[in-house]
Amino acid sequence: MTTRRQRWIERLLAWSPVLLLGALAGMTYWLNTQVRPTGSASDGSGRHDPDLSAANFKGVSLDENGRVRLSLSAVHAQHSPDDDTTSADEPVIVVTDPGKPRVDVTADHGTVTGDREHAYLQGHVKLVRQPMGGEEPNGPLTVTSDYFHVFLKEERAVTDRPATISDPRFTANAIGLEFDNKANTVKFKSRLSGQLQPQHQSP
Repeated sequence: MTTRRQRWIERLLAWSPVLLLGALAGMTYWLNTQVRPTGSASDGSGRHDPDLSAANFKGVSLDENGRVRLSLSAVHAQHSPDDDTTSADEPVIVVTDPGKPRVDVTADHGTVTGDREHAYLQGHVKLVRQPMGGEEPNGPLTVTSDYFHVFLKEERAVTDRPATISDPRFTANAIGLEFDNKANTVKFKSRLSGQLQPQHQSP
């Protein structure tokens, strides 16, 4: 007669392949957790992949009266859900705040935050403020640099890189500057140098 001990041994031998596979799977999972960097995810949620893209993109922001206050256009734009940012190739930002000169900003590349409050522009950034009310009869004010942080709602642009500001009357160079369209001011940070252009008087 088969004893209880013999039946237990026979059952253990029958299940031994399953137990072996289970042990192997457990060891594989443990090794994987030891090798994988902390905080990484295998589902792709931590990757900076776009979920939407558009060619010839254009978006506008309206004021309380329904007038276009700010517009953003780009040759190509794409949205990334991991940090809720929109990246743009050849972006063009136009600010048309009533009572203030129009400002056009262009760049090679830009990134706009999800709350639409910040734009980070890179590569041949050019800011042009149009003259208004006879204040600058000789032409627009132009600011160039290779990087600008634009505060869209505040209408400010800041850089810590070399920058040049000019109009037909003068040219100035500095390391870092802040342009404030609402306050109608330009603040230079360091190493300011410049020159006045000769004025041509009518005979």
